Amino acid sequence: MPEMPEVETVRRGLLDLVKDRRIENVEIRYQNLITGDVDVFKETVTGATITDIDRRAKFLLIHLDNGYTIISHLRMEGKYRVSADPAMIDKHSHAIFSLDNGQKLIYNDVRKFGRMQLWPTDRLSENKSIAKLGPEPLSTEFTFENIKPRIIRHRKDIKTVLLDQSVMSGLGNIYVDEVLWQAKIHPETPANHLTDDDIKKIIECSNHEIDIAIKSGGSTVRSYLDAAGHAGTMQNSLKVYGKEGEPCARCGTEIEKIKVGGRGTHFCPKCQVIK
Repeated sequence: MPEMPEVETVRRGLLDLVKDRRIENVEIRYQNLITGDVDVFKETVTGATITDIDRRAKFLLIHLDNGYTIISHLRMEGKYRVSADPAMIDKHSHAIFSLDNGQKLIYNDVRKFGRMQLWPTDRLSENKSIAKLGPEPLSTEFTFENIKPRIIRHRKDIKTVLLDQSVMSGLGNIYVDEVLWQAKIHPETPANHLTDDDIKKIIECSNHEIDIAIKSGGSTVRSYLDAAGHAGTMQNSLKVYGKEGEPCARCGTEIEKIKVGGRGTHFCPKCQVIK
């Protein structure tokens, strides 16, 4: 699943390609892609101009000049491409926005898990998916004072807690594994056992990891591509995710993979000792 760095990379690419473009026509080929009435979605979006593209955690926010925003979640394998080439449209192209410059904004999703929802821009904070999100790395709200109470109230393992987007948002399986390795915290450590220093390390490492990942254009571990069809390079810098059986970059101990909360989890048994 594209995580915060990947979605931010997509946002930046799309902004350069579609900002100030008028949507001349909308074709929705997979009706379940749209949360809400499909005809209302098409009618509202057609004729509108894209004024900006923001992001909140893993959600893309495509702002229109008519007071509405398209809330888009890529889920597992959703992708956007901008092209005038008809060959770019295939059986996995589920939404096609024809723009006033002859280009098309194409949403492609092999798994069909992604969703789009139309929402009044001035009421985005009331959208239930947006409202429940916790602070995200690199934001002014991502502070020890805000994050500590969200973490220590849980008795569950810290890996599961950090994947909970209401605790802190934007990190998925890849970056949680990387952050916990950087912070030297075992993924099965009960969240309420963490010290203040542990939580400060999680905040510091999250900011660092996400910053580097954004600068690297995200991680292409499976099928992620940016809006121009380019792969990210962060996967070349990952220290623990997908490295089972390889030596730890810090101590040389063999990286292990276990299941935590049903998710494949990578860690170093020497550097990350459970408390």
